Amino acid sequence: MKNALALPARLFDRSPRVNIVRLQGMIAAGGRGRLSDESTAPLLERAFRTGKPKAVGLVINSPGGSPVQSALIGARIRRLSDETKVPVHAFVEDAAASGGYWIASAADDIFCDPASILGSIGVISASFGLHEAIGKLGIERRVHTAGRSKSQLDPFRPENPEDIERLDSLLEQMHGVFIDHVKERRGAKLTAETDLFDGRFWLGREAVRLGLADGIGHAVPTLKARYGDKLRFRAFGPRKRLLSRFGLSLAQEAVSGVEEAALWARLGL
Repeated sequence: MKNALALPARLFDRSPRVNIVRLQGMIAAGGRGRLSDESTAPLLERAFRTGKPKAVGLVINSPGGSPVQSALIGARIRRLSDETKVPVHAFVEDAAASGGYWIASAADDIFCDPASILGSIGVISASFGLHEAIGKLGIERRVHTAGRSKSQLDPFRPENPEDIERLDSLLEQMHGVFIDHVKERRGAKLTAETDLFDGRFWLGREAVRLGLADGIGHAVPTLKARYGDKLRFRAFGPRKRLLSRFGLSLAQEAVSGVEEAALWARLGL
């Protein structure tokens, strides 16, 4: 006779568990489908603190984006790992480039596919110059400011050498912050034979050789090899909305999609 008080066997399952968080898409504040500290914070908090996991696995697929949001996400990963004493492993799919690599390097180690793209450790600022176009259309640009640098880099005005010099200085400073983070996290693993910080990116095996990654491997087999064949997985992902709110949300998503497509295009994807 079946025991009426029998509880599901899973309640007594002492198999080790790894919690998995997927971090996919462009990195930017706000907007659906974007990676930001706001959007990833609840996922990371639950992943590190739910069910006493042996580790947290990050499945990363990002062409980059905001350096500040990348830094905030990376800092949160490190803070949670240190507080909970739970190790964190990163697994790169198509790409961990630019800000995506910033996040990946917050993990204790990085694994990738032979065809994965890693690196692009640099900072970029891109815009358009439209001052000649509006002149041909007979349009006059009228801008009034308090503060002589308030309208710097205005795309409807010719470039000002002073503005360019200031922008270059800011980009160099930001690049330095990125480099410091990677050196702090990867340390002696990084090769000295190649300039890893000039904005180039590499495929998986070369990235491993250069010290940007620790090995070739996918999440499930790599984690089972480390924690045992009885390892269980639990995925943590964002809650999906059934409907977008009004036409503005659809328009915002369309713009976001164009921006993200441009980021992927830089990687040839």
